[in-house]
Amino acid sequence: MTVIKNVLAVVSPHVGGRTAGAALATLFPGQARVTVVEATDEDPVALREAHVVVTGLGPVTAEHIAAAPDLELVQCASHGFDYVDLDAARERGVPVCNIGSSGAEKQNVAEQTFALMLALAKQLVPAHTALTEADWALPRLQQSITELSGKTLGIVGLGHIGEEVARRAVAFDMGVVYAGPTRVPAETEARLGGARHVELEELLRVSDYVSLHAPLTEATRHLLNAERLALLKPTAFVVNTSRGALIDQDALADALHAGALAGAGLDVFDPEPPTPALRLLKAPNVVLSPHVAGVTRETLVRIALAAVRNAADFIAGKPPLDVVS
Repeated sequence: MTVIKNVLAVVSPHVGGRTAGAALATLFPGQARVTVVEATDEDPVALREAHVVVTGLGPVTAEHIAAAPDLELVQCASHGFDYVDLDAARERGVPVCNIGSSGAEKQNVAEQTFALMLALAKQLVPAHTALTEADWALPRLQQSITELSGKTLGIVGLGHIGEEVARRAVAFDMGVVYAGPTRVPAETEARLGGARHVELEELLRVSDYVSLHAPLTEATRHLLNAERLALLKPTAFVVNTSRGALIDQDALADALHAGALAGAGLDVFDPEPPTPALRLLKAPNVVLSPHVAGVTRETLVRIALAAVRNAADFIAGKPPLDVVS
């Protein structure tokens, strides 16, 4: 006898909402009954009856978990999982999974990282703005235009995405150092141009570019605070395509306004979307993008397939992949 499992697919409006959710629902096998919502508590009955919650950046709080007595799995359609209350899920014995091993987002996040780095190095935003205002800015900008070649890239978090960024750094003739709780195998370091595992503080001191690829947890929140930002060279750039709260945004704005850093490239903010009061919006030499690093047409398809595949395998009785809690 086939057992029907109820799946609540939470797809926030800023990642496609009901339209994207409807396409997601078609990917599930017949033994899944899928309800699509844009907020986790939008349909209380569907939440109460849910066996599986698949969420694309829609928060799953302790209250949501308590309201779903039959919940067996929370599947995040992303590498990040900071929008799920892991403690509440753990207390209930409900596994929480992401799509980490799928590599679904790694190509575009790595490309966006380098887009931001190149924009900073080549001063593309001020150059473009100046030209649109009939200002031939070459004499003013040429002293601050730099090369990536020969520079050191510090990667905080050498997972699937961080490794993809490191591969591109090697192609640009950059040296790579990385920080994180574990060292990767020696053969991986060799493949990445002789990447070196160092402590975070050393990484900050030696890097010309610092790129963040760590998950957001209580331990990594404000990982780059005022004290750590002060370790960076005044010629260094910070790039964040992971989670906005990894950086103390006020401390970063202070450093940029004081000229203690050369610039920053940011694709993520805390909160999102950022409020007009965010000082980084007016800080000097910043390049900003609205959390687009994981949302190309190709990436969204891979993300959806990875999340559905893991949830569907779980429904079929297989152990889930990428359990983060």
